[in-house]
Amino acid sequence: MNRRFLTGWLAVFIVWMAGSFIVHGMLLHDDYARLPTLFRTDAEAQQYFPLMILAHAIMAGAFVWIYSRGVESTPWLPQGLRFGLAVALLTVLPKYMIYYVVQPMPGVHVVKQVIFDGIIVVLLGVLAAFLHRNGARP
Repeated sequence: MNRRFLTGWLAVFIVWMAGSFIVHGMLLHDDYARLPTLFRTDAEAQQYFPLMILAHAIMAGAFVWIYSRGVESTPWLPQGLRFGLAVALLTVLPKYMIYYVVQPMPGVHVVKQVIFDGIIVVLLGVLAAFLHRNGARP
């Protein structure tokens, strides 16, 4: 692990946590509240918040690690957009599709989750690319 990796990990972690709070804690909060049999109450969820932090730390580390292993000597912005889109297609879209199949969630709620989380992951790809823009392999 080098300084670039650790800096990227921390930056992606912070942005991912903030983005997830905005999306799930604010924009989708009322949607979740309308499904009390599927989701924990705010008070109950707070008991598990350390696991949320751990999960985001793991995701951020893996995200930056994978990006750093494949960074190329091409313009960083399109590379970051491609990477973020690929990760969103690998994780966000199928995850919420599977949840929709196994949980009785309204379709519009799932679409919001996919769009909002997809945007976050694409932006994280751009952030990772920006932080590695001078570290590409020839």
